[in-house]
Amino acid sequence: MKKTALVLGGGGFIGGHLAKRLKSEGYWVRVVDIKFHEYFDWSDICDGFIKADLREEKIVKESFYLNDDKSFDEVYQLAADMGGAGYIFTGENDADVMHNSAIINLHVAKQAVESKVGKVFYSSSACMYPEHNQMDPDNPNCEESSAYPADPDSEYGWEKLFSERLFLAFHRNYGLNIRIARFHNIFGPEGTWQGGKEKAPAAMCRKVSECKEGGEIEVWGDGKQTRSFLYIDECLEAVLRLMRQEDFLGPVNIGSEEMVSINELAELTISISGKNIKIKNLYGEEFEEKYGHKCPLGVKGRNSDNKLYKEKIGWESPKLLKEGISSTYSWVNEQANKK
Repeated sequence: MKKTALVLGGGGFIGGHLAKRLKSEGYWVRVVDIKFHEYFDWSDICDGFIKADLREEKIVKESFYLNDDKSFDEVYQLAADMGGAGYIFTGENDADVMHNSAIINLHVAKQAVESKVGKVFYSSSACMYPEHNQMDPDNPNCEESSAYPADPDSEYGWEKLFSERLFLAFHRNYGLNIRIARFHNIFGPEGTWQGGKEKAPAAMCRKVSECKEGGEIEVWGDGKQTRSFLYIDECLEAVLRLMRQEDFLGPVNIGSEEMVSINELAELTISISGKNIKIKNLYGEEFEEKYGHKCPLGVKGRNSDNKLYKEKIGWESPKLLKEGISSTYSWVNEQANKK
């Protein structure tokens, strides 16, 4: 009999790729999301698609129903109100981000217990790490044990931390079989690349693609802030390896340890494009004058610490950032040219 998987948030970037991977491995997959995936036909990624709002408890209940005598073997909870720096760090969306994501997780945790599902994966985020540990762009501390005392840099991070504790509490009190991972900047093709909710790699690829030879692209901040970025295929591999072992619950980082500055990310993308383009860093008063609010940068440094994952799971990503950006740029460039 086929294994069954429920992917909540499968209309999004990571969720869509995850559903497609599971279906390709022979799972019977149901996806639930408030929207269809922009780039995948639903029949390519799942066997059943429910287009509905997971903030509604009755929708969550219906989503978990398989049949009278069987529950889902695996549930992947990736549904959340989220976006890039321009969405998360302006402060304008804080109430919606916290309310929408938290209420989904409250419903999911409760229903997972009632439906007696086999195992649940919850996608947390590196945004839950304390801001004070990420002020030095050259030496950020994102080791899992550094999470407390808690001091996330955004309401998005606070909600993620709350939901981690929620799922762990359901594990302790009701025996919910949970796995938790903290994602660090997952990127790749077939994801949001325009409109304000895109992450840095996709935004950079779009800017470079749309920039004419000899022009310049705008990079928010002084460009010295650092991040690491993990390609989508490597993320999926890490998630499934975490889910398919029996002893370790997490939370654990899933990310790359190849840290670069944002200007280095821009330079890499420009190099891949083959164009002669300059970088214009925009911040401070000049940014506020243009956009009407402070530059939404987040922390100064963030890099995945993978020691715990290697110790518990015994795997690390072999893919280099250049390979992933090259694939992503090629795809984004194709989309931009279609437009």
